Amino acid sequence: MAKRAPRPPFRADHVGSLLRPAELKDAREKAKRGELDPKKLRAVEDKCISDVVKFQESVGLQSITDGEYRRDWWHIDFLRGFGGVETVAGTTFGVRFQGSDEQPPLMRVVNKIRRTKPNMLDHFKFLKSVTKRTPKFCMPSPAMLHARGDRDALKKTYPDLNEFWADLTKAYREEIADLYQAGCRYLQIDDTTIAMMGDPKVQETFRKLGDEPKKDTEMYAEAVNAAIRDVPDDMTVAVHTCRGNFMSTWLASGSYDYVAEIAFTKLNADAFFLEYDTDRAGGFEPLRYIPKG
Repeated sequence: MAKRAPRPPFRADHVGSLLRPAELKDAREKAKRGELDPKKLRAVEDKCISDVVKFQESVGLQSITDGEYRRDWWHIDFLRGFGGVETVAGTTFGVRFQGSDEQPPLMRVVNKIRRTKPNMLDHFKFLKSVTKRTPKFCMPSPAMLHARGDRDALKKTYPDLNEFWADLTKAYREEIADLYQAGCRYLQIDDTTIAMMGDPKVQETFRKLGDEPKKDTEMYAEAVNAAIRDVPDDMTVAVHTCRGNFMSTWLASGSYDYVAEIAFTKLNADAFFLEYDTDRAGGFEPLRYIPKG
């Protein structure tokens, strides 16, 4: 009898973007200036992804990512792949990275959200073609579009917030279904909102928007559940939550205590990837809310 491959998550798993090599950063800058056509940029991306796949395999990882090497921003590139979502440069969400001039652009919902074409399906297909191990696809939580988006534009396009979540999570389910058909059996949902809500400054930012942070946390958990509700039994879904780490800086600090009971008991994930036991993330105590198994 053939030995059954182990099911993710694995004892060692990489959860975030990988550092971009200089070759890739240079190519992307040239492409932005119009000095490199899309086909040549794609070729550089393909090479760098192939190289980083070999690196991950060489250190013994069983799950392999593409390092998110085709993305400028881990969350924004995915979300603006849906029809109805645009970005505005030079304008940011209220919470900023500490000590950094580089900030993500603001996402705006300008029309009803629709998945008019596959979003990052080709990213996964290429990754799967260059590894014999378990290819893992990472996508931002649907919560990110509400938490980091232009709230005025959202209210104008979607006076009924329930309709926004229905459209957005439908688009997610369609993308996930295509990923599954392409062979994806390991999906990681990246969500910085849960962990960030433990920071009093972040709580205050949301209250200024007219929100209640704990209610938002529950709403975001429900949105993730809606996005993954049709996932087949043989696809593992892990939720990765952090405090907005970027270029050795961060967006927020604070333990999970404020949201732990809501987030850990309501999210229908197979696994959690968490920061804990650090000055910025608090201790192990909130882990008591994670369901057994």
